[in-house]
Amino acid sequence: MRFTSEQRLDHGVLEREFTLGEIPGILWTPESAAASASASPSAPAPAPLILLGHPPLGLGKMYPRLVARARQSAADGFATATIELPGSGDRPRWAAVEQARADLRRAMQAGEPVGDEIVDALILPLVDKAVPEWQAALDALLSLPEVCGPVGYSGGVISIGVRLAAVDPRIAAAVLFAGSFVPRAVFEEARQVTVPLHVLLQWDDEGNDRQAALDLFDAFGSEEKTLHANMGGHTGVPQFAGDAAAQFFTRHLNAAGSTR
Repeated sequence: MRFTSEQRLDHGVLEREFTLGEIPGILWTPESAAASASASPSAPAPAPLILLGHPPLGLGKMYPRLVARARQSAADGFATATIELPGSGDRPRWAAVEQARADLRRAMQAGEPVGDEIVDALILPLVDKAVPEWQAALDALLSLPEVCGPVGYSGGVISIGVRLAAVDPRIAAAVLFAGSFVPRAVFEEARQVTVPLHVLLQWDDEGNDRQAALDLFDAFGSEEKTLHANMGGHTGVPQFAGDAAAQFFTRHLNAAGSTR
C-alpha cells in the first residue's frame, strides 16, 4: 500500500488516498485514531474499520456520498476505507461486462424482464474479482497502527457484500444496501452468512426487484438480521435510517471488542 495524498477534513478527520498495486482507494481515520493511547504520541489509539461499498460508478462520482458516510463514521469513532471497483474509474474496462450493461439498459428501456443470463454476466465477474481485492486491501489496512478490527462492511453492490461476509471471517457485521441485481448463485452464498446484518431497502426503488430483495433477506443464515424498509426511491434513504445503521455498527464494532 502506498499513500499518494492526504488532507485534513472537518473535526480532524484525516483523508488519505492510496494505491494497492493498480487499485486506487481512500482511507479516512478519525482524530481519535491519531491521539495517543498512552503518554507517548507515537502510540496511536487504533479505530475499528468499516469498508465502504458502492456501485461501480467510479470513486470520483461517488466521492460526495462516500466522504459524507466517512465523516459520520469518524464521528462515531470508526475508520473507513474504500477502493475503486474493477472496470470503474480509470481502471481497464471489461468488454463482456460492458456488453452486459448494454443488454441490461436495452431490456429495461424496452420494459422487458431482465434475464438471469444478463444478471450473471453483469454481476458475477465483478464479485469474483472485487472480493479478493477487498481482502487484499483489508490485509494492508489492518497492518496500519491506526486501524484495527473488528471490521464492518457497509453498502453495495450487495452481492459483493454477501460474498465478502460469507468468505472472510474478519467481517464481524454488515450493513447491506438492497437495490442491485442479484444472481441466483448469490442466494446460496447468503445462506452461509452468519454475521449480524442490517439491510436497507427502499420500497419504491424503480430499478430494484423488491421481491428478490425480500427473498435474499430471507435466505441469510444470520441469527441477527434486521430489514429496514422505507418508502421512496433509490437515493431517498432517510437520515434516520442512516442513524439506525450507525447505531448497529456502534453495537457490533465497539472499541472494547477490538482485535489486531
